Amino acid sequence: MGNLSSQLSEYQKELQTNGNFLKLSCDNEWSLPAPFSFIISSFNTSTKVTVLDTGIISFEPDGHTTKDIVLSSAIHGNETAPIEICNDLIKQLILGKIKAKERLLFIFGNPASINIGKRFVEENLNRLFTGAHSIKASDGSTVLNKERTRAKILEDSVRMFYNIGAESSVTIHGSALKQRSRYHYDLHTAIRGSKNDKFAVYAYRHGKPWKKEQLQFLKLCGITTVLLSHSPTTTFSYFSSNEFDADAFTIELGKVKPFGENDMANFTAVKETLLAFITGETLTLDEYKPEDFNVFEIYQTINREGERFSLNFTDDVDNFTSFPLGYVLAFDDDKEIKVKVDGEAIIFPNADVEIGQRALLTVTPTVIL
Repeated sequence: MGNLSSQLSEYQKELQTNGNFLKLSCDNEWSLPAPFSFIISSFNTSTKVTVLDTGIISFEPDGHTTKDIVLSSAIHGNETAPIEICNDLIKQLILGKIKAKERLLFIFGNPASINIGKRFVEENLNRLFTGAHSIKASDGSTVLNKERTRAKILEDSVRMFYNIGAESSVTIHGSALKQRSRYHYDLHTAIRGSKNDKFAVYAYRHGKPWKKEQLQFLKLCGITTVLLSHSPTTTFSYFSSNEFDADAFTIELGKVKPFGENDMANFTAVKETLLAFITGETLTLDEYKPEDFNVFEIYQTINREGERFSLNFTDDVDNFTSFPLGYVLAFDDDKEIKVKVDGEAIIFPNADVEIGQRALLTVTPTVIL
């Protein structure tokens, strides 16, 4: 017990000295020996900081709050720009340079994959949420790997974070004074370039309306291309949307680049908007106008089914590129996958996936009135 306490004390001391939560996470890539907490005081107030596990840290300010905000990155370890954005925000919070006004949970999803500079170690983490980590193989055997274990840890951490927020609501005669608002912005970068450099995937809402206020928030971040998801998925953002009715998005911030090669000036609007959001500054949202946005909806979801799967376009073709009606997009063994409607465009193409996993989406333009 003494050794454990001493080790956690050293972690805390280092963290409060340099604020570098990314380093602590990558130095302990799969787990920490135990959670630990400390208090930071700034701006005449205090905030409780809890390191729940490696890559998972919460900030709970004193006083009344109404929002529970999850900011995740590194679900794929080679998507570095969002990691740098989040680590800088965490550092400023820990060192007292900025003050959280709402409850925050930051997540570096897969520190082990950060360390090797790859999307994942054994299995794509963003295909393992909403319980997919526990689905058995076709032969009935249990599939075990560290990414599956990690997916459950991340689910449980988000679940606990939102539930504690609900329990902490101020109540009058047993009823919540105000319904808490929940948000989850899962930050990524795409494998290939895009005709729309930044875009967001709005998690499926099961018939509930798309929120125009959230689209205006994205616009403030410099994101005006939005893809509407029309079915359940195993992504992290859908997990939060489905289970907790959070406003949840998978946000793509340009193309994958190694650490040190990102032009961070390209993310100024994103970072400044997130900074204002978590510190309680008033965000001035424009009046919603449909013409301000490029909105798409998913038309085809193409999963790899055969041993021989290939895309019928080159690796330098951008996301949101459209093809003529009837064009063969991919070959899956002897099956041809074709463009079915005018204006159909490709997104997230990746032939190098396991059988049964998504290899390509196609989208068509739509509008939110």
